[in-house]
Parts: sequence; C-alpha cells; structure tokens
Amino acid sequence: MPEGDSVHRAARMLDAALTGHVLTKTDFRVPQVATVDLAGRPVDSVCARGKHLLIRIGTDPAQLLTMHTHLMMDGRWEVYAPGERWRVAGHKVRCVLTNSTFEAIGVDLGFLRLFPSRLEPQAVGHLGPDPLGRDWDPDEVRDRMLKEPERAVGLALLDQRNMAGVGNIYRSEALFVCRVHPLTPVGEVPDLPRLIERCFLMLHANRDRERRKTTPAELREPYWVYQRAGRPCFRCGTALDLLRIGPVKLQQDRDAYVCRTCQPDPAA
Repeated sequence: MPEGDSVHRAARMLDAALTGHVLTKTDFRVPQVATVDLAGRPVDSVCARGKHLLIRIGTDPAQLLTMHTHLMMDGRWEVYAPGERWRVAGHKVRCVLTNSTFEAIGVDLGFLRLFPSRLEPQAVGHLGPDPLGRDWDPDEVRDRMLKEPERAVGLALLDQRNMAGVGNIYRSEALFVCRVHPLTPVGEVPDLPRLIERCFLMLHANRDRERRKTTPAELREPYWVYQRAGRPCFRCGTALDLLRIGPVKLQQDRDAYVCRTCQPDPAA
C-alpha cells in the first residue's frame, strides 16, 4: 500500500532515471492529456510531497510544466531500459516517459495531470508538513491537529492537511506503540508530540526499505497490529480488533487496527 515512504522512494528512483535527461518520447494514456507531446524537453526535477509525486519538465523556470501524479491504493512507477519488455500489462500503464537511457512507466496511477509549475501551490499547498520533506515541522503538525480538538485522532492522522504522507499502516502502528485508541479526541491524547514523533521515526526508518517493518528486530512479523485483526497482541495476547472509524475527508482508508487492552477505548 503506497504511503509517504513509498512515494519518496519512487521519487528518488525517477529522479535518478530522468532528471537532467531530455525526453525522447512521451505517451500519456489518460484522456485529459492524451494529445500532449513533451519529447525534446528535459526533466528538471522529481520530488515527493507526502503521497503526491511531482515531475517538473522544461528548461525555462517561467515555463516549467509539472506532471502531478498520485498512486492512490494500487499505483506504482517502474523503470526499464528503452525497449525492455515491461513486467505489467500495457492496459495498466497510464504514462510512459522515455529518454536515451531509461523508460519510466506509471502503472495504475490514481490520477495524472499537467499544469504550469507556478500553480503547484494550488495543487499541493493544502498539505501539512511532510515527515520526509525539508518542510518538516512537528509543532506545525501539532497546531494543525489541535484546531479540531474533538476530532478522533485516528482521523486526524490520516488528514493530509495535518501531516502529509501518513497512511493507514503508520496510523495504526504509531497509535499502538503510543498506546492511544484511534477514537481518542485529539485534545485528549496524553502526549501528542510523542505520537507525531513516532510517525516521523517510522517513516524515516522505512524510507530506504522495500519491505516495511515497524516492529523490533526480534519479531519476524513486520507490523504490531496492521492487518492482524483476530490475532494476538504481541504485548498482552489480546485478540486484535478491526474498527471502521470514517467517514474520513480526502478519501482516506478507514480501517483501524487496535488492541483493546493496550489501547483502551476512551468511551468505555
């Protein structure tokens, strides 16, 4: 499941393959930009902003174009040598960017759009600080979350306007480690800065890993609670629960995994 760490890894991969190289062929397989041809233009940069990926194309800063993509639930980027056979069905490919050395394909992308780079603030300016970005500011995250003190913390953590890049995996894992129930109001979380820091640490620990792991080395299982509903808690042995705590703004996943013993329900 793509979360902030997955998108940052994809951005690094694409940056290495595309930045500084002139595109020899482009193929956009979405109706809105299907007729656009960017061949002959160089890729200026590739970066991630939370779960959003931005590829800037062109030479003149005043005329840069940004290709803005989001992986949603199933999307990914793959890089090949030009002419190399893809390991994915062609109908799943939404975008092809080719230069003399590499060919990058966007597979099952949630969306793809092109616009002048000067308009990036309108596209991603609403996002909160990114734990993997240069703009990271935990105090800003805390202040944004506390603007809605009665909101369930399990929802606030998924709201990308508070903190960009945290998805259901890190939400569930960080809440468990900090012993906070996802329905706890933000204003009643005993140590909100610690919870925010745990999200930061988990994302950083996994930014270079192909397989996520939030548990210590002595545990073979990668997760404390995520997708372990009905199985015993590693701390206390209680069968883990799966909760639905939506609706969530911005179309975030609503499943929350919790140990009712280690994370007591505040309403109980």
